[in-house]
Amino acid sequence: MELGIKGKLALVTGAGRGIGRGIAIALAREGVKVSVFSRTKSDVHSLVHEMSRYGEGHYGESLDLMSDKAPAILSHRLKKNFGALDMVVHNLGSTLEITDPFCSMSDWRRVLRCNLEIAIELDQIFIPAMKKKKWGRIVHIGSTSSMENNGPVTYCTSKAALAAYSRSMGRVLAKDGVVMSAVLPGAVFTEGGYWDKAVRERPAHVKKYLSERCPLGRFGTPENVAAMVVFLCSDLAEFCQGAIIPVDGGQSRHFFVEPGLR
Repeated sequence: MELGIKGKLALVTGAGRGIGRGIAIALAREGVKVSVFSRTKSDVHSLVHEMSRYGEGHYGESLDLMSDKAPAILSHRLKKNFGALDMVVHNLGSTLEITDPFCSMSDWRRVLRCNLEIAIELDQIFIPAMKKKKWGRIVHIGSTSSMENNGPVTYCTSKAALAAYSRSMGRVLAKDGVVMSAVLPGAVFTEGGYWDKAVRERPAHVKKYLSERCPLGRFGTPENVAAMVVFLCSDLAEFCQGAIIPVDGGQSRHFFVEPGLR
């Protein structure tokens, strides 16, 4: 299937490991030239090396985007070393291990910056050039937690705001040929991630979760999410303005149908 994105330029944030890494590799496999940013230099180096199997022209640097000046620094480095972007995939996101619903306002701001503010700031930097070209793709990696009580209050709230922003801004950008969307992953197993640790430390909990919440009886993979992201970055997604798409294997409670309501 021809996706129409070979040779285009993409940015993937939070790309060093897990879902972000899977997305970067999937885009590179389709002939996209991919720039990647992550905090860990060794992760970035190994990822750029792996993407080079599918072609040259990829770029990566280590950068902590939580810094106030980081988005501007990222933009400057891309302009100097990479080129004008055609697509942006925002994968940066975390609970930051802040689980107290009555945490300080400074902790609230940190979570909101990580899961929402940085994406908006980068969008505002890169969208104008996309509008001029009348073509662009922006995909936010959210979470099924944005639709249900499944995680810390701060995390659920910030991801819900990201979904609402994607839906609303997607409509605003429609006339300019820029498609903004969001993907909501469910429980995805990544090396060193939450479920990796849970498998080792709480196997009974994992077994119960998979049997009760996951119809397929398994976790998702980064590749499962990456496949949807690649589609949303393609020419085929021209009618997906503001699309909010769960990629969760049917596990989310907000899709459950109560007995007697079928």
